[in-house]
Amino acid sequence: MKKFIVSLLLTTTMGVFSSDGQEVQNSGYQFVLKNLLSHSVNEVSVEACDTTAIFLDAREWVEYDVSRLPGAIWVGYEDFDPERVAALDKSAKVVVYCSIGYRSEKIAERLDSAGFTDVSNLYGGIFEWKNQDRVVVTSNDQETEEVHGYSRMWAIWLKKGIVVFE
Repeated sequence: MKKFIVSLLLTTTMGVFSSDGQEVQNSGYQFVLKNLLSHSVNEVSVEACDTTAIFLDAREWVEYDVSRLPGAIWVGYEDFDPERVAALDKSAKVVVYCSIGYRSEKIAERLDSAGFTDVSNLYGGIFEWKNQDRVVVTSNDQETEEVHGYSRMWAIWLKKGIVVFE
């Protein structure tokens, strides 16, 4: 895995690649996302994201506790339980996100399988959201610059805001 990541980082000079028209602002990050994600679910860019959608946070609780998209509902990843979304309208517009989009893609796949009809993965995740100067909030709904970095390897893609590790 380390060899794969190093290879991706070394080849970022190849330019911006697109996955079904989705892009992030950093060409290196774009290259990583293009190759890391399976693109198995609908993807939505930060720019095209409907902020009236229901946002589901597929990160771990410690990450969600640092900051989240306004109004986001925590569903988790490792311990995802479909009961957490049982009360949601399966026809509602749902956008799932995590740090970069990998975990949220997997949760979006599960939601698709569970009968949700309008689910998208936020391309680039909360990192790209913050990179594009979008608001993130604390558990008290106060704006913050802090975003949990998930890991030192992945935190390099958060270019704006303050990276924290719990």
